[in-house]
Parts: sequence; structure tokens; C-alpha cells
Amino acid sequence: MIKFCGLYSSSRGNSIFLKSDKSSILIDAGLSGSKIIEALCSIDVDPSEIDAIVITHEHSDHIQGAGILSRRFDIPIYANCKTWDAMTPSLGNIAIKNIQCFKTGQEFYIDDICVKPFKTPHDAAESVGFNFFVDNKKITVATDIGYIFDELYEAVEGSDLVLLESNHDVDMLMAGRYPWSLKKRILSDQGHLSNMCAGEVIAKIAIKGTTKFLLGHLSEENNFPELAYQTVANILNENNIKPGIDVTLDVLPRCNPGKVIGF
Repeated sequence: MIKFCGLYSSSRGNSIFLKSDKSSILIDAGLSGSKIIEALCSIDVDPSEIDAIVITHEHSDHIQGAGILSRRFDIPIYANCKTWDAMTPSLGNIAIKNIQCFKTGQEFYIDDICVKPFKTPHDAAESVGFNFFVDNKKITVATDIGYIFDELYEAVEGSDLVLLESNHDVDMLMAGRYPWSLKKRILSDQGHLSNMCAGEVIAKIAIKGTTKFLLGHLSEENNFPELAYQTVANILNENNIKPGIDVTLDVLPRCNPGKVIGF
């Protein structure tokens, strides 16, 4: 039995829970330790049972609570070496045994969960997404993506469940109060994926057989859930793919845990 839950997913903080028969892990820990503990308890998960935290990249909305959780519950933290170099000053003291380095592109195991990190284009030291292979299922988490390229499509294709970034609406971003420098960063090839781009990716993957999709990492300033959902749904309909019939499409809440998905 696999359980998957977005604890938090927004431009302010991200943490995802994944459980297999033998292991429980967090993908990122980008809020305070107390907030993540509260979220885990709300879905009836004992925080002391977390076996690992895997990190996508060093930005604070992905690592804020990682250090305190590791120290309090003796949890190993997994990240690539460049990310470790970049995030170490922000984490505080981590026990040597809990500093685990992986190599991007190479599989590793956390008990019965096979983890394969893949490169994502983002303005970080070495940002990654993750494929998780459990019980012959493939689950993909892909956020903080400036653009989609062939190797990233290959990483996402064939998944049973995909959590994909749908960060912003371009018109809202351009009309909003962000300074031009920040707007350029978000729109750049090292920035974030828009609703339109997310829809195009999901349509292409759905045509090849994936049926379960979650939209995440929504901007609190330049997006809202209904807009993200409808933009992606419109693109799916244009490709003769019916949300709710051919595929399931949901938006992760930004500030509280979403529903626990089991399969």
C-alpha cells in the first residue's frame, strides 16, 4: 500500500509525505519543524516514524524545517553534493551519519523505496525532481522547473502519479506588484513553470497513459487554485482528454495538508 500526501505546496513552503509498506519519507521540509509535525499528526502520522528527508534543492521554501526535524527525530537527510554545500549553513548541526549524498541520475534505496533523482532547470546549485518506485508503481515529483526539455519528459513519462509545478499565471505575474527583476527570474529558463506550460506537459504525458495528476507549488501572489485547475483542464479538453473521466486532476492546498492518496 502506497500513501501520498501534499502537506504543504506553495511558493512559501513545500513538504510531501510518501509511505510504502516499510518506509515513510518526506520530500522537502520547507516550513518550520513545528508546522510539519502538526501536518503529519493531522494525517495520523507519527513524526518519529519518518525514515528520511529527500531534498530537491537548497531554497528556504524546501529546507526550512529539515535541520530541526533531523536533530529532533534522528532523521537522515538525502541531497546531492552541490545541494549539501549550498544548504549546510542554513541547516545547523547535522549528525554525520544523517548526511547522505546521492548522485543526480543514479538510483538509491530507502528501504523498499527506490529513488531516482533527475535534473531540473532552476536557479539553484543542482536542483532535482524525483521518481519513486514502489510496488511496481512510479510516482514523480517535479517542481521548480524553468522549462521542459526532452530528458525531463522522459523522467516523468510512464508515471502512475505525477505532482507537477503549476506556479503562476503569466498575466497575473506581469500585472502584479513584483519588481521586474523578480518577474524576469520567474519567467526565465531557471525559474518556474506557468499554468499553461503545466497543462501542455500534462496533456502530452496523459496521451501516453498517465492518469493521475496533482498541481502544486502555486504562487500565493500570482495564481489561485481554480485558475490553475481550469487552465490545465482547458488544455486537456483541447486534446480530447476529459478531466474526471480520462484522468484525475487535483490542486494541492497551499497552506494545509491535502487528501491522502492511497493505491
